[in-house]
Amino acid sequence: MSLTRRQTATALLTLPLGLGLALTATPALAHGGGGGSGGPRARTIHIAGDSTAAEKPADAAPETGWGMALPFFLAGRLRVANHAVNGRSSKSFIDEGRLTALLAGVRPGDLVLIQFGHNDQKTEDPARGTDPYTTYQEYLRQYVKGARARRARPVLVTSVERRRFTADGTARPTLGEYPAAMRALAAEEGIPLIDVQALSLTRWQELGPDGTEAYFLWLEPGDSPNHPDGAQDNTHFRPVGAIEVARLTARALLGEGVLAARDLRRLDDRVPAEWITWSGPA
Repeated sequence: MSLTRRQTATALLTLPLGLGLALTATPALAHGGGGGSGGPRARTIHIAGDSTAAEKPADAAPETGWGMALPFFLAGRLRVANHAVNGRSSKSFIDEGRLTALLAGVRPGDLVLIQFGHNDQKTEDPARGTDPYTTYQEYLRQYVKGARARRARPVLVTSVERRRFTADGTARPTLGEYPAAMRALAAEEGIPLIDVQALSLTRWQELGPDGTEAYFLWLEPGDSPNHPDGAQDNTHFRPVGAIEVARLTARALLGEGVLAARDLRRLDDRVPAEWITWSGPA
């Protein structure tokens, strides 16, 4: 059943002071197309996720979420509503009312991409931690159920891998049982799975320890005024890394039959890092 305006407003009013107002704003929409002048309504790809996918403000540049780059690989009639937020888990995203806000904008035929896992691992934090085969799956089912109730298509997306290598240069998985739990849930629910964890791990192995530095937020002191002391961040991306993960995601959406070839573009073309833009200060 779709949320009424009153139900949505009530849900937002229950949020902590300031958060409700933030969520009433239009979500980050990028490179939309169609839907105007009497044409068919543009389909929207909604992203529920964490900092690896999120929009970044200008004062965080060059840090980039892969959701910022996904529109470069989509046809103009598709648009992206990026609801991903730094630090959220499958649990905290729901507890803060963010799933309610996301679903309020979902229409029949839309896609809802669901990627959590990094912060679900933080089991020492009761606000975010989940158990892979119990609470994690239970929270993910709420996203699936909500999308289906609005006649949208839920798509589970395993978390992108961190940059971790063993001493001999082997890319090492870091996400524990969360990707396997998501795979199992996708099979149980009969919904598409985009296995970004496996795809990114393979890609980081191809690039190796040295080659991946340019993809992640590794900076020398002075490289960026936003990071004056430099950075050695093996979780978050620079533009080239976000573009690569978005490309892997787009290719997998095609491979799994979620999107058709006519829905995509530039899958094999160079996408310049300069195309990435950041919003104003947070």
